[in-house]
Amino acid sequence: MSAGAALFPAVGAAVGAAVGGAAYGLAQAVPALAAAGAALAVGALLTGALHLDGLADCADALAARSREAALAIMHDHAIGTYGAVALVLDLTVKAAALAALAGRGAVVLAALAAGALSRAVPVALAATLPSVRTDGAGAAFTVTPVAACAAAALAAAAAAPVEPWLIAVAGIGAAAAWLWSRRWLGGRTGDTLGAAAELTETAVLVAAAALL
Repeated sequence: MSAGAALFPAVGAAVGAAVGGAAYGLAQAVPALAAAGAALAVGALLTGALHLDGLADCADALAARSREAALAIMHDHAIGTYGAVALVLDLTVKAAALAALAGRGAVVLAALAAGALSRAVPVALAATLPSVRTDGAGAAFTVTPVAACAAAALAAAAAAPVEPWLIAVAGIGAAAAWLWSRRWLGGRTGDTLGAAAELTETAVLVAAAALL
């Protein structure tokens, strides 16, 4: 993963284009919300629900009373109430945003931009925050400043032709995730990187639905 970090936005763009294409195609035959839900299922299959898992683990860890307890909860693969609620809310908002765009070709470009921008966020966080674990995939994921800048430039190039303001939305998401991770845990874990990518993607899709 570390060697390919600069290309994460390209992978995200491809996944986003597949999700947007599925939403657009299915919306010609079924209600827009149903098309959006099916398109999100396509995205989950393509990514192995990796970022959704990170979001759920981080949400469950919010109930912890200490940093150590939060890390222990995130290490547990079981999903609790907070995690389940976070997944339902995230997917509901994302489906609504996709449904608002599903009847137009703009949904493909919006989902592509969201996929690219959201995948640049964990790269930036990994380059600027220390890992709070000494083992696991999150700790092994190391990113150089050059790779982070390359990822950011690639993501911006994918999003700018769609709507430049989407780049600002992703930037705000990255800054919020950085501050939250630093204050809460003192650094990053694989779960916080995944949660940041998932929430940024949702925010960009909502912004796209409002702007396009």
